Amino acid sequence: MDRLRQRADFLAVANGARVTSAAFVVQNRPREDDGPIRIGFTVTRKNGTATERNRIRRRLRELVKRLDAITMRPHSDYVLVGRRAALNRDFTIMLDDLRLALRRLDRQPRKPDDATARRKPETELNDENPER
Repeated sequence: MDRLRQRADFLAVANGARVTSAAFVVQNRPREDDGPIRIGFTVTRKNGTATERNRIRRRLRELVKRLDAITMRPHSDYVLVGRRAALNRDFTIMLDDLRLALRRLDRQPRKPDDATARRKPETELNDENPER
C-alpha cells in the first residue's frame, strides 16, 4: 500500500463514495490504472491542537497497518478523515468500525463519472428552448 500525498488526489477521492463512523469518515475512489492501493489521512483544524490532530492521524495509520489488505478494493484510493472521537474511542472498536465501513463501501454502487453525469443529452438541450 502506498500513501496519497498530493492535494489533487485527495480532492479526487472526495468525489467518490463515503461511509461515516463515529471516529472517522472513509472515502473511496476506484482508479483505472493497475497501481497499488493508496491511502491518505487527513484531520482538520477543528479537531483540536496540532498534537491532538497528530495523535488522531497516528491512530488512523495504525488502524490501516493492522487491517488486512484483502478487505480493500485493488486499484483504489482511500482517504480516512479523522474526527475528534478518534482520540478517546477504544482502538478495537475503531478497528471493527473500519472493517464495517470497508464492507459498506463494497456494497455501494460506483458513482458515474462527474463529466458524464452533469451533461445533458443534445435532445434535451434543444427541447428546452424551441424558439432558438
